[in-house]
Amino acid sequence: MMDYHWGMPWYGMAFGPIIMIAVLAAIVAVVVLLVRWLGAEATLLPSNRAREKTPLDILKERYARGEIEKQEFEEKKRTLTE
Repeated sequence: MMDYHWGMPWYGMAFGPIIMIAVLAAIVAVVVLLVRWLGAEATLLPSNRAREKTPLDILKERYARGEIEKQEFEEKKRTLTE
């Protein structure tokens, strides 16, 4: 004879909360994945994509940060523009 509580067997009482937590976790996972997917779509649009730096832009940044001297900057700039 099975022991029923409110019309449910004992294992229903034990696994009910576990199943409820699993369903809630699945819903949260779907929402997170959907938000990430929609966010990735927005970053792929040309208007939102960052402009790619040219070698000359990178050279100018290095000179501005003081990583290279003016003479080296001028030599590399001349090489890039040839």
